[in-house]
Amino acid sequence: MTENDQGNVPSRQRKRFPGISSRAYEHPADRSALVALRKLSGFDTVFKALSGLLPERSLRLLFLSDSVRVSDAQFSHLNDMLRDACYILDLEKVPPMYVTQDPKPNAMCIGLDEPIIVVTTGLVELLDEEEMRAVVGHEVGHALSGHSVYRTVLLFLTGLALKIAWIPLGNVAIMAIVTALREWFRKSELSADRAGLLVGQDVQASMRGLMKIAGGNHLHEMNVDAFLAQADEYEKAGDLRDSVLKILNVLPRTHPFTTVRAAELKKWSENRDFQRIMDGHYPKRSEDKDTSVTDSFRESAGHYADTVRTSKDPLMKLVGDIAGGAGDLAGDLGGKLRNRFNGGQGPKKSDDGGTADDDKGGS
Repeated sequence: MTENDQGNVPSRQRKRFPGISSRAYEHPADRSALVALRKLSGFDTVFKALSGLLPERSLRLLFLSDSVRVSDAQFSHLNDMLRDACYILDLEKVPPMYVTQDPKPNAMCIGLDEPIIVVTTGLVELLDEEEMRAVVGHEVGHALSGHSVYRTVLLFLTGLALKIAWIPLGNVAIMAIVTALREWFRKSELSADRAGLLVGQDVQASMRGLMKIAGGNHLHEMNVDAFLAQADEYEKAGDLRDSVLKILNVLPRTHPFTTVRAAELKKWSENRDFQRIMDGHYPKRSEDKDTSVTDSFRESAGHYADTVRTSKDPLMKLVGDIAGGAGDLAGDLGGKLRNRFNGGQGPKKSDDGGTADDDKGGS
């Protein structure tokens, strides 16, 4: 069959993931927080009770009245991408999507009862079809993970903090919550980037999209490998002063820096977990109720320990060295205590003539 004989069959068939759980692609820190919240008895009921305090109806009316709703009649190519993304991630109800006039490239998924996806004209004009497909998949990933709820709360609290900035203690209390939500949301963006890759299934398109968000529509002037090299230089550059500055620079942001996002996504795309999903081996939504909070936190802790161990950042290397030094110190102290309690005769002999320490070498 020639390409012209294929009719409406896409030139590159994308894999679909029936019943996929958002746990399949969620960043460990994002996932552990969400699993814990979902396990809290009555959490959904309490949260919905708060919905009356949040301006969700106002947001929906605002976008309906002053933006363009994506449909078969308006931005039909985006509508096709949206339905395709929901089909691939098996999201049964397709969320409404709006295009709003704003030269700044951006997209978001908000809403308490039902998610709404909003993309700006700046983003639509900046990205090509495959790059945009990854972005739409990114936002559908937010919807599937339930991120829209917390994103809406973050927007509301950020606005509230500005209104009560003149009340010192009140503003401090709100900003503490906002800071915590921003830290979680930055991790959720890494999760959604992975969802975008599962939908687009083109890592180069995902890389190009992030690169364009950083540097504009001058693709012929940019290079993915050089862009990723920036991320590596950013991570390991400087001394402890630079590490502190990195933390201060990222605190007010809801999104990680684009080079960091690109490096994280590239790393995940080469990971065995990603390949297993592509091969059809992934956690299902039907199993979510059996998810262990303890296991999720353990996985998250393991991820952070691995991050500290492999990081090139000066501060993270210092933390790793301190942790390693503390382990060595504990080992030395343990040896001295054993020696003391053995009457200063050194390590205690085992029955086979070896030392007690030798017996630990076992399996």
